[in-house]
Amino acid sequence: MFRAWGRDFRVIMLQFIKHSTANFGEQRAAKKIGVEMRAMGDGFTWRSRDLDQTADLARAHWEDCKDIIASGEYDVVVLDEFTYPMHYGWIPVEEVLEVLENRPEMQHVIITGRHAPEALVEYADLVTEMNVVKHPYREGIKAQPGIEF
Repeated sequence: MFRAWGRDFRVIMLQFIKHSTANFGEQRAAKKIGVEMRAMGDGFTWRSRDLDQTADLARAHWEDCKDIIASGEYDVVVLDEFTYPMHYGWIPVEEVLEVLENRPEMQHVIITGRHAPEALVEYADLVTEMNVVKHPYREGIKAQPGIEF
């Protein structure tokens, strides 16, 4: 997203897990440079007190995303942590593939998160898998501002 922004592409990041009031490092940086970033989750899904509400938020955000993608207003659309709503069965991967198939020509949609559905992996032009080899959390070191959030 920052590479595209640096070359004057129109970019947006739409976050699915982060709470709508999130103010982590990436939100702060985006605001400082004028990159649009929208969050519409309720935090960490595995800690959700109401998974039905969490699923409803994800579906509502997806409706917004479909309109944003179809509008052609952006050259690069990042759907951050979007694999999770598909993995949990809240958003059908077939619907996602249809939206991607019908997006404006040369628009790039980047989808992040673990557990990407196989159909999405097959459809995608580029797939990268990141795996933790070592992490300080495993040694009892709590997440640090500016590093993990």
